[in-house]
Amino acid sequence: MDGDLLNLLFAFLFGLVLGSFLNVCIHRIPKGTSIVRPASSCPSCGEPIRFYDNIPLLSYALLLGRCRRCGAPISARYPLVELGTGVLSLFLMGRFGPSVTYALTMAFVSCLVVVSLIDLEHQVIPDVISLPGILVGIAASFTPWGLVSWTDAALGAAGGGGFLLAVAWIFHRMTGKEGMGLGDVKLLAMIGAWMGWRALPFIILLSSLTGILIGGSALLLMRRGLRVRIPFGPFLSLGALLVLFFGSRIQWAYYRLLF
Repeated sequence: MDGDLLNLLFAFLFGLVLGSFLNVCIHRIPKGTSIVRPASSCPSCGEPIRFYDNIPLLSYALLLGRCRRCGAPISARYPLVELGTGVLSLFLMGRFGPSVTYALTMAFVSCLVVVSLIDLEHQVIPDVISLPGILVGIAASFTPWGLVSWTDAALGAAGGGGFLLAVAWIFHRMTGKEGMGLGDVKLLAMIGAWMGWRALPFIILLSSLTGILIGGSALLLMRRGLRVRIPFGPFLSLGALLVLFFGSRIQWAYYRLLF
């Protein structure tokens, strides 16, 4: 088999396994419990999950999405996170190849996946991910494998966090209400630390547009009022991923539209 195909196959399989671990993080971090111990178990009956029932995608399909012991349904989130992480890993390998940059960027993307799912379910972005993520992003910029220079990373962290903090402060002054949580501020600071300040305008634009389109459509379909709070973290993460993978094309299309 061709070496490039082997790399892509490895990346996909690695992403599936990593996605299984990310599911543990998504489930346990909001509870404040260890992501290492105890071993995974059924949320309904507490039965420890055997290794042969914990194979990404395959076990879920063979068990028809149910616990082997009690038959309780298992959330479709688990295989979707595994598959999504596998696809993201595949794309990153295709872009960066088998390199330290691939590994570092995979860690960053994994953080985006975890905070997005936690924010969707609990409407909170854990500091235990975003704050270390800022520091690691800036540290990575000092190495040859970072996505941006250290100056771009520092300005990105300060600019990303500062921008949303200013927006939240202005909104609060004008309405007397909290329009955006500090979790979003820290998340955009983390994104800026990894991707640099130049990417921020496009990330903010794309996250706002997708938030309006997807969030607004969801509210209409669920027939819920406009006062319902929509988590913004998943849209910031989506904007970051779009710029990470398609940044040059997005910039070209944007400038063509303007000029």
